[in-house]
Amino acid sequence: MGKNIESVSASEALEFLKAGNIRYLSATANGAAVSPWLRELTASEGQEPYAAIISCADSRVIPESIFSAGIGDLFVMRNAGNVVSDQLLGSLEYAVESLGVRLAVVLGHTGCGAVSAAMKDADGRKYISYVTKAVRAAIGDETDAYKACVLNVKNTVASIKRAFEINDDDDDCVVIIGAIYNIESGKVEFFDGGSKHEYYDN
Repeated sequence: MGKNIESVSASEALEFLKAGNIRYLSATANGAAVSPWLRELTASEGQEPYAAIISCADSRVIPESIFSAGIGDLFVMRNAGNVVSDQLLGSLEYAVESLGVRLAVVLGHTGCGAVSAAMKDADGRKYISYVTKAVRAAIGDETDAYKACVLNVKNTVASIKRAFEINDDDDDCVVIIGAIYNIESGKVEFFDGGSKHEYYDN
């Protein structure tokens, strides 16, 4: 999956996200640009997000706040358990091909209810089972909650790469990475090349 328009590079986008998360750690409110002027500008000129975020629908996980992002900064897709679906892939394809996004981050989080339910083998009600079955396939028999969250994120990253036939050695491809958001500390840990890379000290 390539790009059709000039845009912020993947490495630049990652630096924006890292810097935004650092600001968030000491913030009491989202100080990003949300002015009436910016609303009017993006309404007339369109959106130019610098990154796509695929995150859980958990109400404690707010990508725009976590990365100190404003209107038009992030193209956010959310569902319980940050799992892959055809609809999600279609949304991501639009972000890359039409909006020029070069970096997509699969953002899992600690204390994820979907992961917890999958670990307990609890499918719940009719439609919830679609989520827990997908997560259970990703985490297998893992019993550690944090490791299970990481496995779920890595599986989503791998699934997206397979779907779009992404070659990590191709500089023209969108970059797909994973991350875990700690709902207590507010820190984000990114995964680079399938392995954990901590940008912040614990």
